[in-house]
Amino acid sequence: MKFFIDNWFLFLAAATSGGLLLWPLLQRGVTGPKLSPSEAVMLINREKAQLIDVSEPAEYAAGHAAGAKNVPLANLETSGELPKNKALPLVVLCPTGARAARAVGILQKLGYENSRALAGGFAAWREANLPVEKSAA
Repeated sequence: MKFFIDNWFLFLAAATSGGLLLWPLLQRGVTGPKLSPSEAVMLINREKAQLIDVSEPAEYAAGHAAGAKNVPLANLETSGELPKNKALPLVVLCPTGARAARAVGILQKLGYENSRALAGGFAAWREANLPVEKSAA
């Protein structure tokens, strides 16, 4: 007990650094779990989920999931491209999945509570041999 009292600042520093290490994990949990490509397909087929690609227009034109709507992350809050029915499930993707996770947080603040990111993004979609489209240049 004397050791703890004499070195309380070391224990405080250890607890603080541990909390800072766990913070990103806790933040990821706020946006909800990510979907695998097969889970995304089941959600699309069973619940009529819509694919929202938050890539930049040039990235989207180079290749995107078939049927995905392009709503760049920067335009997400002001876009008229999002479905009017906020109860409709949304599967959000981008090239790697990083922007999609941020987009889910924004969408949930906008009232789209049933939105989830695709784990691995478009790369995982393509790897799963799911349909891909390219926009006409």
